[in-house]
Amino acid sequence: MLIVFNPAAGRRRTQRLWRVLDVMVHNGVKLEIAETLAPGHATELAREAARTGRRMVVAAGGDGTIAEVATGLDGSGTPMGIIPLGTANVLAHELGLPFAPQAVAAALAFGRTRALWPGLASSDGQTRLFVQMLGTGFDAEVVHRVSLPLKRVLGKGAYVLQGLRETVRYRFPRIAVTIDGVATDAGSVIVTKGRYYGGHYTLAPDASPMAPGFTVALFDRAGPLSALAYGAALPLGLLRHMPGLRMQRAEEVRLGAHNTQTDGDPAGHGPTIVRNALSPIQVVVG
Repeated sequence: MLIVFNPAAGRRRTQRLWRVLDVMVHNGVKLEIAETLAPGHATELAREAARTGRRMVVAAGGDGTIAEVATGLDGSGTPMGIIPLGTANVLAHELGLPFAPQAVAAALAFGRTRALWPGLASSDGQTRLFVQMLGTGFDAEVVHRVSLPLKRVLGKGAYVLQGLRETVRYRFPRIAVTIDGVATDAGSVIVTKGRYYGGHYTLAPDASPMAPGFTVALFDRAGPLSALAYGAALPLGLLRHMPGLRMQRAEEVRLGAHNTQTDGDPAGHGPTIVRNALSPIQVVVG
């Protein structure tokens, strides 16, 4: 079993990882840790591990690290385990994964899997795999500009702080969107595989990452006051009831040239095409 971990994640997350690994080693699990050196390195490590026949590759981190590992395992048949160490851990909440060290270790040891069907986002001449969601508009600006050192200290609070800054700086342009061939526009767009956004906060209650297709959240209202209202409604469980929010199912989404983010990481600026991955990935759920 290979554990892929980003050593820049911070001391608290490293301590959480070691609590899980201590339980696994104590129970006789043979494992190896590979530390990432730069963005994209987790993908290389996972791809090589799959090529050499590793039984399982475990992503120890948040949704961005999970997406990189999933990219490396795509099409290989090698299952992916998850040790949730990120800021929001959206996919872990989506799949109902455990967070307590002993429960995480037990889930990885048991090895029961479920099929996860990722999305693919093509822009700037690159194709990026994502496991939970893609955003363009206001939330993507926040992700592109948030301070990583502040994120390590404040966690979700860094996004809240940057969001307040963006309400003053961001110009809120309209975004051209084409959903399964039908053109429209919106102030911000989130293309999601799952129910949750920003943690355990419900955005699309009928969505499922286990099947092809997406739910597209179109925020028609734009501007500082609307951004603040949508942001306040999210943790209260009221977002999907807010005026100016449309929800549509889709198999393909085309977006105009704006900053995008996938699974909480910056993901380019050019026009973006969002499609289903060719096949699912097996994810260990316990």
